[in-house]
Amino acid sequence: MGNHRAGKRERSRGTVTPAVPRSTVGYTGGGKRRATKPGHAGKRSGGAPGLASVPTAVGAAALLLAAGGAVTLGGKDSSPIDFSQASARAAGSDISAALANRQQAVSRDSRRQALADAADAELQDAADAQMVERDARVQKLAMSAQSWSDELAKNLWTAPLKPGTYRLTARFGQFGLWASSHTGLDFAAPHGSPIYAIAAGEVTETGYAGAYGNRTIVTLEDGTELWFCHQSSVGVSVGERVVPGQQIGTVGNTGRSTGPHLHLEVRPGAGDPVDPFSALLVHGVTP
Repeated sequence: MGNHRAGKRERSRGTVTPAVPRSTVGYTGGGKRRATKPGHAGKRSGGAPGLASVPTAVGAAALLLAAGGAVTLGGKDSSPIDFSQASARAAGSDISAALANRQQAVSRDSRRQALADAADAELQDAADAQMVERDARVQKLAMSAQSWSDELAKNLWTAPLKPGTYRLTARFGQFGLWASSHTGLDFAAPHGSPIYAIAAGEVTETGYAGAYGNRTIVTLEDGTELWFCHQSSVGVSVGERVVPGQQIGTVGNTGRSTGPHLHLEVRPGAGDPVDPFSALLVHGVTP
């Protein structure tokens, strides 16, 4: 009986129950535990009431940024961040970088063009120099050719009378009016017709020579003598240099002659005469 009373007194005074932390899931006091429904713990641990989740906040900030608005983060004293200005600054930086890149590209293109122009100028200068050198060579060659042509002209033979003004009347080696065979070639022509030197040489004799009448002898460089006979007049002097086509006298009928004509003889090495007709042909002249 005493024990029962003691137990009642203890209950009446209140038994000290060990404290259970409030964080204990499902504790409601009075030593009893309440079952927790599935999912309630996750909702309570997700964050403070009234605040959006992190992905939602980020999406909202992106929308504000796209709309060009200002977003305020932090407490009351925090300054608002103007995303529109930040976006403009970022865009300006991108534009500046693009312009800088463009200027660099233009500068590179300009340098390339300048190098190309310089190369073209060098090529043009080289071409001009080559052209000047070529012209100088051509001019030198032309002068040399002209000099050679002049030399050839000096050695070329020509007819002793103008074509169409004479006719051949006696050939070399013929017999008839002469004491022996004919030693030259006769060109019948009107009295006073011009007589021309047929090759370049030096006048070595002029004057009256008996049966040959008035005669002019021109000696060539190889020693060949050219005799021009029966002239009515002589137009050159001994020692004078003559060239082909230069007038040296006129047609006459002096000496042993039956009419005005030119008697032409060709004597190689001042020796015996040869056929003038053949000599003229050899030197490109057809009498």
